[in-house]
Amino acid sequence: MRYLSSLSYILQILSRGKTDSASSRHVASGGGMPQQQRKTPAPATLEDFIIRRDYTGARAFLEYANDEHEEGEEAAMKNEQQQQQIDQWIAYCNFHLGDYQQALNQYQALKDPQLSLNVAVCMFYLGLYEEAQQLMEGTANTPLKQRLLFHLAHKLGDDQQWAELLDVLLSTPSVEQQLSLASMHYMRDHYQEAIDVYKRVLVDNKNYLAINVYLALCFYKLDYYDMSQEVLDVYLSQHSDSTIAINLKACNRFRLFSGRVAEQEIKNIADNGTFGADLIRHNLVVFRNGEGALRVLPGLLNIVPEARLNLAIYYLKQGEVQEAHALMKQLQPTSPHEYILKGVVHAALGQQLGSKEHIKTAQQNLHLVGSSATECDTIPGRQSMASAFFLYEQFEEVLVYMNSIRSYFVNDDVFNYNFAQAKCATGYYKEAEELLIQISDMDIKNQHTYCMILSKCHIHCAQPELAWNVFITRDTNAEAFLLLQLIANECYRCEEFWVAAKAFDMLEKLDPSPENWEGKRGACAGVLYAMATKSLRGRPPGGISEVIGLLRESSNSQADSMIKTIRKHIGSFK
Repeated sequence: MRYLSSLSYILQILSRGKTDSASSRHVASGGGMPQQQRKTPAPATLEDFIIRRDYTGARAFLEYANDEHEEGEEAAMKNEQQQQQIDQWIAYCNFHLGDYQQALNQYQALKDPQLSLNVAVCMFYLGLYEEAQQLMEGTANTPLKQRLLFHLAHKLGDDQQWAELLDVLLSTPSVEQQLSLASMHYMRDHYQEAIDVYKRVLVDNKNYLAINVYLALCFYKLDYYDMSQEVLDVYLSQHSDSTIAINLKACNRFRLFSGRVAEQEIKNIADNGTFGADLIRHNLVVFRNGEGALRVLPGLLNIVPEARLNLAIYYLKQGEVQEAHALMKQLQPTSPHEYILKGVVHAALGQQLGSKEHIKTAQQNLHLVGSSATECDTIPGRQSMASAFFLYEQFEEVLVYMNSIRSYFVNDDVFNYNFAQAKCATGYYKEAEELLIQISDMDIKNQHTYCMILSKCHIHCAQPELAWNVFITRDTNAEAFLLLQLIANECYRCEEFWVAAKAFDMLEKLDPSPENWEGKRGACAGVLYAMATKSLRGRPPGGISEVIGLLRESSNSQADSMIKTIRKHIGSFK
């Protein structure tokens, strides 16, 4: 299972274009004049930093201004008011730099009831949904409060309040309300509906360049990575230092190329403490295929939505199924990838514990995704349906779905492994053998199941000696004993009697039970029959003496009788 890269925070922030930007004011004040006629530029103001979205610079400016106070009793009250304004703006900067905890602490320290909504927004970003809900009960009913309640209703699963607020937003034409509605479509995986809203807003507000980022996010979610990048470039051409846009570009590169290429896009902004720093830290783990997951992801569980899912994926890849299940147990899936991951976790846990209940839960989650109208024709949807039928052991149906997406996974070892298992279960042994031989991942090739299936395919493709070679390269343990039993029985069924006789001989030495002797006796008789009828299958390369050698090593009294009979009719076996 591949890691999920995270794209954006929940509340979308509209970056408005302004005609009085820093650059336009510079030109108007003499940007085109000769060098000697230019006036000395005016000192930077707080507004200059905010317009440029340079919140680090704005914070430094405010902290410098914080040191300047007038002296005297008359100025004390003025200084106190000024201090509150400065602290409020510093909190604002910290919020936009992504330091929500610091912003929350500063807003709360001001103890101003009028800032309750600001405090609630910080709580929302920190995942403190119930606390934010309670805090807003006494605040004025403003458009921002409506938007925040709308998103809180979604997070807390309050469908009634969500529906009421949805009607309010649908009836409100303001840009902010429409963008909030579009972001809700995005969170509910209704990406085309979100695209429609964004395009309508963009028609009348072409200077709202940030909407191109939101469109790019939607295209990314629909797997249109080239289209996503094309729209994103419109924004990056004007704001090449945007953390969110650079992160999305890296995500596109990750999907189109590799994690290493993606990492190159964000390496310069990874540790600069800017807005979206948590997002960058999370995605670096993804781009590095899980490296640093235990150090980074636990602290982001309530900040970056994908962090919980990716930590569960990490645990699955490490074979720590119980830890993955503990993370996913309380999650109520709302999106296809959440249903898929929950299904995979339950499937792994069910196999580990031998639990039919967990297997059933896995079947339900995977079947729900694969049969849904929005996902049934997508690659993840068809993978989910194939997985569900795999758990149902309906392998003919598995092949239908896997064949439909085969061209997308030609060199994918995991896909080929699962495809081979379904092929083997339906009797397509040659095709299964070719798929298994194609696999290069040593973690898969060392699995007991891989060895079992490959051996079975070798036997049914008239290459029993290759199956025997698989066994002799394995360590002697309980799994090797099961492999030996499979080789013995499958070779007997396929009339590969010589390898069957060797396998039963080994089994008899390990476990001298009547069943293993009977298997050995029958296999030796089959070898004699193959030699007597001049069959090309089931004959020992060294002739009849090899059969006698196997029987001599048996402690069963019937072995001597068989040897005497063979010697009596030895002329028939030449």
